[in-house]
Amino acid sequence: MTTYLLAGGGTAGHVNPLLAVADGLRPRDAHDDVLVLGTKEGLEARLVPARGYELLIVDKVPFPRRPNGAALRFPARFSRAIAQVRAHIRAHDVDIVVGFGGYASAPAYVAARREKIPFVVHEANARPGLANILGARSGALSGVAFAGTPLKGARVVGMPLRREIVDLDREGSRIEAAAFFGLDAARPVLLVFGGSLGARRLNEALTGSWRDVVAAGWQVLHATGERNEVVASDDAAYVAVPYIDRMDLAFALADAIVSRAGSATVSEISALGIPAVYVPYAVGNGEQALNAASAVEAGAARIIADADFTPGRVRSEVVPLLTDEAALTRMREAAASVGTRTGTENVIAMIDEALAR
Repeated sequence: MTTYLLAGGGTAGHVNPLLAVADGLRPRDAHDDVLVLGTKEGLEARLVPARGYELLIVDKVPFPRRPNGAALRFPARFSRAIAQVRAHIRAHDVDIVVGFGGYASAPAYVAARREKIPFVVHEANARPGLANILGARSGALSGVAFAGTPLKGARVVGMPLRREIVDLDREGSRIEAAAFFGLDAARPVLLVFGGSLGARRLNEALTGSWRDVVAAGWQVLHATGERNEVVASDDAAYVAVPYIDRMDLAFALADAIVSRAGSATVSEISALGIPAVYVPYAVGNGEQALNAASAVEAGAARIIADADFTPGRVRSEVVPLLTDEAALTRMREAAASVGTRTGTENVIAMIDEALAR
């Protein structure tokens, strides 16, 4: 019997690959136990129990970014979080810790080292977070989703993906997908989305240019985001929805995609071999542009800066791409060199290696 403790959370970028690996571990041996370590505040507090896993709680202790009262309190609070994880490890006789970044991972790595059990690090973004940087420096086996990610000793293992994406038969699901969204399965579809909340820049650009896309012979499936107004259309070739619950069907229908460049988004699109135009989110530390870099370098995608993504740029760059079948074919073929559907299996192989050591 092996007990796994998967640590991570806060955002979907940490929780979703964690759950993909948990789902991959659970069927292997009925005697094994898969536990998750997270905080009360993160997305994991809702998603992990809903998926049927026990969530063990650790305090949320942000790393201080400036000298202030929080910085003075940090050592004691972080020590308390480490002690909490060590107690979980002992109480559940944990054999290995697997971290995916976020607030729960940093104390988990330290606790694993002090309890003398192996630990593994997975980094989903091309620019690694501080918790995983520290974990990788501690001698853990480390895997990254994107080539070129600056994480000590890391190997490229890809992104653990949702089973509905890994198992997706795009061609076999196309007719069902077209009926689901009210589009024509015989005509190509441009899928546009900016995440669950949408992306104003993408929405504004498509609002001013979707008719040009349709005039080029394409249909448009546009997820505007739950907080944004859905653009009314009298053209059946343009379907706007606030949110897409069935992303598997949206991906099955998509012949090309315009989207942000979150790590999971880039990984899923590349794994499915869909040509993409990425418009990285301009706020933050630039990780979205880095997430897209390997796909762009391989020729599987193109990138347009957020400030440059306008209706005019859609007309001058996106529409000509959509009408160039040779270019789209090259992009589909290139995606095979950067995308993988075996991220979950690769991470589990790394876990097995760490246990064998």
